[in-house]
Amino acid sequence: MGIELVTTEGVFALDGGAWEVTNNIWLVGDDREVVIIDAAHDHQPIVDAVNGRRVTAIACTHGHNDHINAAVALREAVDAPILLHPDDQMLWDAVFPDADIDAALVPRESLRAAGHTLEIMHTPGHSPGCCCFFDAKAQRVMSGDTLFCGGPGATGRSYSDEPTILRSIRDRLLTLPGETVVHTGHGDTTTINNERQRVLDRMSELNLTD
Repeated sequence: MGIELVTTEGVFALDGGAWEVTNNIWLVGDDREVVIIDAAHDHQPIVDAVNGRRVTAIACTHGHNDHINAAVALREAVDAPILLHPDDQMLWDAVFPDADIDAALVPRESLRAAGHTLEIMHTPGHSPGCCCFFDAKAQRVMSGDTLFCGGPGATGRSYSDEPTILRSIRDRLLTLPGETVVHTGHGDTTTINNERQRVLDRMSELNLTD
């Protein structure tokens, strides 16, 4: 089984704007237990996909509302801890002022489920606390909104920065094997090799050499 995709639809809201989006939620594990990557919009389709399995964690790639707004209801339904990088605490608090996360995502530590080990990679830029999760054995990375099929995630809104996201991708994701499959937070799956030149070209345009 390995990895499963659940999609949900809803609204991403930030800086006074609102956009209809479809989110990817990834379940990594087997027929006994899984780790859930992101908790978007509606917890029930995620619960249905879990189908009674043990959930080791609900790991949020970052704190934008469309990646966490089902997290508390999902936690109650599957009895699993919510994990988020502390640099995105202010984004969490904007959605859930009266609820807490359970633990911090710690870079270079790992999430585990059913024999899968996912290295936590801190990749700021889209937001300060963005994280990706690398499964070295399966040669795949869950990239959230850091890297898409088509290049880096969006910047230009509060708490985001384009040079930072480009350096994060260069220094962390582009060091992964080129054939590594990239399971994104929105849209199609891609590979590191497919996105490498787009990232490097944009860095060249911005004269980012450090």
